[in-house]
Amino acid sequence: MASLRETIRASLKKEEARRQSASPDEARQADPIAAISPIIMPKWGLAMIEGTVVAWQAEIGSNIAAGQDIMEIETSKIANVYESPVTGLLRRIVVQEGETVPVGALLGVCAPASISDAAIEDFVKTFLETFDGKGAIIGSEPVTETLEVAGKITRFVRRGDGPGAAILFVHGFGSDCLSWFCNQEVLAERHTTYALDLPGHGGSSRALGDGDLAALAQSVMDFMDRLEIEAAHLVGHSIGGAACLSLALDHPSRVASATLLAPAGLGPAINMEVIEGLIAQTRARGLRGTLERQVSDPAMITSAMVDAIVKHKRLDGTEAALSKLRDGLFPAGQQQLIDPDRLARLSVPVQAIWGEDDRILPVDQAAALPESVKIIRHPDVGHLPHIEKADAVNAAIAEWIAQAQ
Repeated sequence: MASLRETIRASLKKEEARRQSASPDEARQADPIAAISPIIMPKWGLAMIEGTVVAWQAEIGSNIAAGQDIMEIETSKIANVYESPVTGLLRRIVVQEGETVPVGALLGVCAPASISDAAIEDFVKTFLETFDGKGAIIGSEPVTETLEVAGKITRFVRRGDGPGAAILFVHGFGSDCLSWFCNQEVLAERHTTYALDLPGHGGSSRALGDGDLAALAQSVMDFMDRLEIEAAHLVGHSIGGAACLSLALDHPSRVASATLLAPAGLGPAINMEVIEGLIAQTRARGLRGTLERQVSDPAMITSAMVDAIVKHKRLDGTEAALSKLRDGLFPAGQQQLIDPDRLARLSVPVQAIWGEDDRILPVDQAAALPESVKIIRHPDVGHLPHIEKADAVNAAIAEWIAQAQ
C-alpha cells in the first residue's frame, strides 16, 4: 500500500505548500493520504480470487470499529461476514451490493470528517487507476500432495516455510484437508503448515484400521513420523480435535501446543442426524440441509461448497469408510469418550474454541476439560468456528503458538 499512497500523493501536489508552512500537528491533519484508510476485498483461503458483496451492514457517515461486521461477502467457497480491518468514519462505498470484484479491490474508504471530499475522490480515482486486479491475487488453487504413510496413501496440503515447530491441521468427520481454506494460508505466513486428509476422507486411503479414535490419532502420528516432524502445533476440529487431544495425552513430547475446535470425545451427546446425513446424502439438495445445521447462519453454505463435498462423497469407498468411523467413534449413537483420568494428566498447552450455537457437539461438553485448558466461547457461532469466526480463531491460534514457543 505504501507505493500506492506515494502515487496518490503525487496527484495531490496542491497540498504540498500548505504542509510545508504548517505546524507539525497541522501537517499531520493536512496529509490526507495518511489519514485515509482503504477497505479492500479480503483473501479468504488458498483459492479465493474474487468475492461478491452481498450486503453492506454499515452506512456512509457511520463510525465503524476494527473487528465490526461491516458487510457480507460470498466467494466460491463460502458466504461470510467481513470484519472491518480499520477504525474510522465510513466516507465512501466503492463496490455496491451485488458486484463481484477481485481480491485486493477497493470496497470502501474510511477517513476523518476533516478530510475533504476532493481528497477522497482523488484517493479512490488513483487506486482504481493503479489497481489491475492481478497483483493483489495471491496464491492459486491449493496444490495437494500424497505420501505413502504406514502402507497407506495420505493426501495433504503443505504451505509456508517458517521456523520452529510446524502447524498440523486435522479436519472433522466427513471433511478433508481443503476445509482449512480460511486458516492455513494466514498461519503459513510465519510457519510451516500441513493439512492432511484423515483415513477414509478426501484423497487418503479408505483403510481405517479399527476405525476408532486410537486409529485416527495413530494416523496423525504416522504422518508426523513420515515427514520427520519431531513436534508440531496441532489444530484439530471435531473428531480431528479428539485425535489431537489423544496425541497430546499419549505423546506430549510430540505436541508443542494444541488448539481444539469443537472437539469430540468429551461428552456422550452428538447430533447423529447430521452424522448420518454426511454419510448417506449424495445429492446437493439433501446435503445442503445437513451442512446448514453445522453453522449458526445457514446463508454461509454456498452452492460451490455443497458441490465440492458431493464430488468427494461419490468417490469409491467413502460411504463404507464413514460408516465404519461412525460405528467406531459413536457406538450406539453416543461418542467414544476420552478417559477423564487421562485428561487430568494433560501437560501440553491446550486451548479449546467452541461456538455457543453448536448443534452437533454441545458447548457445555467443554466442562470435561481440565482447568489448565483455556476455553474460548463465541456467541452466534455453530460447529465450524474456524470458518464462521475465522479472523478471531486465526488470531487465537497465532497467539497460543507464540506463547508456547
